[in-house]
Formats: sequence, C-alpha cells, structure tokens
Amino acid sequence: MERRSFLKKAGVGLAGSAAITGAPYVKAAEPSVRWRLASSFPKNLDTIYGAAETFSKTVAAATGGKFQITVHAAGEIVPAFGVVDAIQSGSIDAAHTAPYYFFGKDETFALDCAVPFGLNSRQMSAWMYEGNGLKLLREFYKNYNIINLPLGNTGAQMGGWFKKEIKSLADIKGLKFRMGGFGGRIVERLGGVPQNLPGGEIYAALEKGTIDAAEWVGPYDDEKLGFNKIAPNYYYPGWWEGSAQLTLYINSKAWDALPADYKAIVEAAASHAHVDMQAKYDARNPAALKRLLATGTKLHSFPKDVMNAAFKVTSEYYAELAEKNANWKKVYEDWVKFRADQHSWFRVTEAGFDDFMQRQKL
Repeated sequence: MERRSFLKKAGVGLAGSAAITGAPYVKAAEPSVRWRLASSFPKNLDTIYGAAETFSKTVAAATGGKFQITVHAAGEIVPAFGVVDAIQSGSIDAAHTAPYYFFGKDETFALDCAVPFGLNSRQMSAWMYEGNGLKLLREFYKNYNIINLPLGNTGAQMGGWFKKEIKSLADIKGLKFRMGGFGGRIVERLGGVPQNLPGGEIYAALEKGTIDAAEWVGPYDDEKLGFNKIAPNYYYPGWWEGSAQLTLYINSKAWDALPADYKAIVEAAASHAHVDMQAKYDARNPAALKRLLATGTKLHSFPKDVMNAAFKVTSEYYAELAEKNANWKKVYEDWVKFRADQHSWFRVTEAGFDDFMQRQKL
C-alpha cells in the first residue's frame, strides 16, 4: 500500500495522532501481537540502530501496548547479513536493514537503499512516497515474502577513512576498501579491492591491516567506531551514497495477519522513525566533525579524476545491468528518469540556495 493511499484513510489520522501524543487509539477487541525484529546494526550505533527502537516504541504507544515489537541487535538472533533469509523463511517477523547489503542476491535490492551517484535523501523520499519507488519495490519484494517500508535515511555520507592519502586514481589500485553494498562493484572496476563487512567488524579489520580504508556513515557514527585513531585521512563526498535509505522488512504472512488499523499504525510509525533518524544525523554530525578535526583528522575531497572515473564507470555498469537483469531494468528505468527530473529542479533551487549560504560568514 502506498503512503499517499494509506494517509487518506481515516484510521491513519487517528493512529498518527496517537503515535505523537502517546494516547492509544485501538479498538477494544484488537488482538495482542508480538513480533521479533532483527536489526543489521550494533546497539552502540544509537542513531541507526535506534531508528528501529523509535519505530517499536511508537507502535506500542499507539496500540496501548497491545502490539509489542522487540528489537534485537545484529547477531543476537540473526547475523547482520542474514535478515533477508530469516524474513523469507518466517523465522523472524521483521528486520531493519540497509537493502544494498543483499545486492549479491539481486542488484535491485540496492535501489531501495543507495547506489553510486544516486538520489539525495529528499529525492529518495520523493521517489518512494510520491513517485513509483514504493510500488515498484513492493512488486520486487514479493519474490522474497517481504513487505517493505522506508525507515530512516543517513543523508549524504562521507567518503571514508584512509591510512594513506588518495592523490589520484592511481592510489585506488589495489586498495583494500571496506565498502558496504553495491558501491564495491564500482571500486572494483576502478582497481580497488572492496570488502563488505558489518559495522561491528570494521575497526578490528582496519586495525589489523586486513583493510587499508573504510567507510561507514558520517562523523557521528564514525567517531563512535574510532576510525580516526587508525586512519587519519577523512574523505568526502561518499559518491556511492548521496543518501542511504534504511528499510523495514516485514514477513508478508505476518503483515497479512494484522488488522487494518494495526497496519496503518505500522506505516505511520515507520514514517515517523524515517524522519526522526535523519533529523538526528543532521543535528549530530556537525559537532562530531568539529571534534574529529580538533583531534587531528585531516579532511580531504576526492580528486577530480577519481570522481570523473567513478561516474563514467557507474553509468556504464548501470547500462550493462539493464541488459541482463530484468528486475533491475524495470525499477532502474523509472528511477533514472526521476533522478534526471529531480536534478534539473534541485540545481535551480536547493543547490543555488545552499551554494550561496555556505559561502557566507555565519
């Protein structure tokens, strides 16, 4: 069910107000429901892991405690990268994850999260909620017994931590780089060696020298993970993640078993947590970056030859995928048209305004 459709239903308005005020609106005869939700993230990443807790608490408040969702960190009941299989088999009811972790199953997963030179967070939400994104991805996820809802976005990410400076494209050659998801295929085509590691394993790999560089999200999370203690060079932008949308996966049978007003509450709670997560990142990242720079972190932008080569390789790769993956082609063709329209608009408004404001002495 698309957001613009379910928001028109009377039950959502009541459920939404209940979620905000804490006053439940649930019919007395509604059943008690217990779900287990597996996160792909560790608890110490309170913003990205916390989005699932925000969602769970909102559902409980809006149902007077009748609908309880317990949130489990990565590895507690399901490994970080095992949530799709667990949802598909029905061993868990829900999961909170970054869909691009599963691009090895089908590259189309990545379009529900982040792909190189993709949409920024506002554009992604526009495509999902008002474009065809949610509809097209819902059709794709039927193959995996999954109902999907957006649940969080990091905003534009940083380009990661490097032990040595990246002065040109030549420095990417042979670089062992922890990069989550789909972007690793582009790094590989640039001569790098991508490593797809869960967040909780990155520090040890960087410390031991198993990898030479690592990216995660941005200053707030990166500071918590301590990457600056090992790799002093901090790069931007994360061209593979102009935004990264997190997604709530729900087992389709568990979803179908819910009464209509519980479904509406789940959708409203997911939407609330979606906005809340990015608000927290946007509020916390500036101060974290200042702290990192004060401790000796060196901030760099990627060289132009790296950016240009990555964009060229990315465009070629997307065209190749469209030739061989029908699922990708169906979603990508709509996505790429939406991207073009969005940038023709954003360059006039957002980019122009932001460029001016960022040059002022505030």
